[in-house]
Amino acid sequence: MQDKRVNEQVTLSEPGSYFDEKISFLAHTPIFQQLNGDEILALAHITAPTHCQGGHILYYPGQKNNTLFLLKSGGVQIYHLSADGRKLITQTITAGECFGAFPGSPLEIRTSFAEAICNSQIFTLQKADLDDLLQVYPAINGGFLQMLGQQLLTLERQLTATTFHTATARLASLLLQLAQPTVPPLKTSREHNTYSTLATHHEFVVQGFSHEDLADRLGVYRETVSTALRELKDVGAIKIGRKHITISQPARLQDMAQASGKTHSNHSNHSTHVHTIQQRGDT
Repeated sequence: MQDKRVNEQVTLSEPGSYFDEKISFLAHTPIFQQLNGDEILALAHITAPTHCQGGHILYYPGQKNNTLFLLKSGGVQIYHLSADGRKLITQTITAGECFGAFPGSPLEIRTSFAEAICNSQIFTLQKADLDDLLQVYPAINGGFLQMLGQQLLTLERQLTATTFHTATARLASLLLQLAQPTVPPLKTSREHNTYSTLATHHEFVVQGFSHEDLADRLGVYRETVSTALRELKDVGAIKIGRKHITISQPARLQDMAQASGKTHSNHSNHSTHVHTIQQRGDT
């Protein structure tokens, strides 16, 4: 962790156009969508813009939990580190989501790390200011409660998978979640001086993730992921390249994801993953 930059984000000045951009972002953030124009304006005056590069540590265990972060662009990972150096990612924050100090949270000291995974624009809001705002505009509480409920559901699924599924089954499920369709090259044939496009099928791939990245997502050792990937490859479910995994048989990968812990809810969840990546290929 010595090479990570901690709390070195640059506070940005706010010309008029940028302030207008901030207001637009806050107005479209799900937790604040119940606020009217004047309420959004009041919120904008107490939020500060920052920018940080990938690899920057926004906070770490032991710090006071007194700031709410609103991610405008980029990405952030929330994770824990074990005593032996294993990393467990519990959340991946995307644009429009928030993290950090929530209203009513009893947590005074942070217990996790937050790290930018790429260049990111973030707005910060001090918890004391947020608490004051909630006294005046209690409608904001509904947005926070909805978001926290979704986070708890995600964590419950992670805990269930960790308890009841093998590393290979969990990796298969993760690959189904991360899969994106590729756009196949267009093939043409010339017939009677005209061109017609020949139908081609989509492939689904997981790109940009190393074995270590996947291990961090699952909270296991890199060697465990390497072994699980070989197992999935041996049964023909995937093809492996450098930071590039092709899902050659989604249905087979689904079977591997269901290899243990076959509850009704898990069956529905994995079926949804396969159905979802099939839908991605149709769009």
